[in-house]
Amino acid sequence: MNAINFLKLLGISLGWQIVLISLASLSVNAQATPNKKNIPERILNESPTLQRWLKEPPDILEDIRHDPSFRTRLRLGLITFPSTDNKGGINVGVKDIFIKRTGLTISADYQSAFNGDRNAYGADLQYFVLPLGNYFNLAPLIGYRYVQSNDFNTDGLHLGLRLMLAFSRTGGGDISLSQSYISPGGSEEVGITSLSVGYAVTSKLRLSTDLEWQNSIEDKDSRVGINLEWLF
Repeated sequence: MNAINFLKLLGISLGWQIVLISLASLSVNAQATPNKKNIPERILNESPTLQRWLKEPPDILEDIRHDPSFRTRLRLGLITFPSTDNKGGINVGVKDIFIKRTGLTISADYQSAFNGDRNAYGADLQYFVLPLGNYFNLAPLIGYRYVQSNDFNTDGLHLGLRLMLAFSRTGGGDISLSQSYISPGGSEEVGITSLSVGYAVTSKLRLSTDLEWQNSIEDKDSRVGINLEWLF
């Protein structure tokens, strides 16, 4: 058999293989597509999800992209201020209350030393620029914040940027890093760098650690916290 005849036979063989594979694929897809005719009426009536799927098949990939990879957390914790003689205190707050599935979240917190030398509280609106289902995301933030350190205190517009790295789509573990400023450009500007690491111990409960560095015209302050977080 010469080379030309061999190539012809090879081309015919490959052509038939492609046709057979295509037919097999169509057959599998046809069997995998839900059909009212081969679903018992009782099962259909008892399954609202199946009814919705038959009416309008969902875009699962799109759902995955927009289903948040992190969750709303309510936190309560103990803190210490290494720059203020390691004074102890308390920290309460809520992180990432989702506004539907728009990428907007709201966070708020309050922290205070037991002796009153250190206090801070505020609320922020964050907008995550990437789909919420991403394992990595970033969000500019805007809000209001008050800080008090010994005899120095200030408050005002709070602006910054937050990075989010989620290890699990269920809120099982993540790292959050933010850099922000109170009254940016003003005479009492305060820069705040925050790092938070959290890990779930149950489906509804997490432990997290916070580190914060605060730089003002008066002093450089620091804070360390350990929190118990409830997942929603």
